[in-house]
Amino acid sequence: SFIGEESVAAGEGSILTDNPTWIIDPIDGTTNFVHRFPFVAVSIGFVVNKKIEFGIVYSCVEDKMYTARKGKGAFCNGQKLHVSGQEDITKSLLVTELGSNRDPEAIKIILSNMERLLSIPIHG
Repeated sequence: SFIGEESVAAGEGSILTDNPTWIIDPIDGTTNFVHRFPFVAVSIGFVVNKKIEFGIVYSCVEDKMYTARKGKGAFCNGQKLHVSGQEDITKSLLVTELGSNRDPEAIKIILSNMERLLSIPIHG
């Protein structure tokens, strides 16, 4: 099976089944792309039995290829990636994205989540 983000965003329905399925977003960061903001990627995932088996993200501007396979770890341009080991959230940098859903109820939830996150004394 095949699920394309652009067709789903256009309103086409999509149901994830147990069948082997490719999930592809050829312009991940469409809004960034439209506004010439340089954070755009090509994202590809492969799912079997509704569980991700591997994923690939190519960051076009950075010319970096991120890959990960279930049980095998994650890599950037072939170099193994590791988590920082930081366990104290107050010493962390938090990154978030607001999404594109402007439904009033979704906005309430997003802003509530942001308020909770901003009350944590993080670095930034």
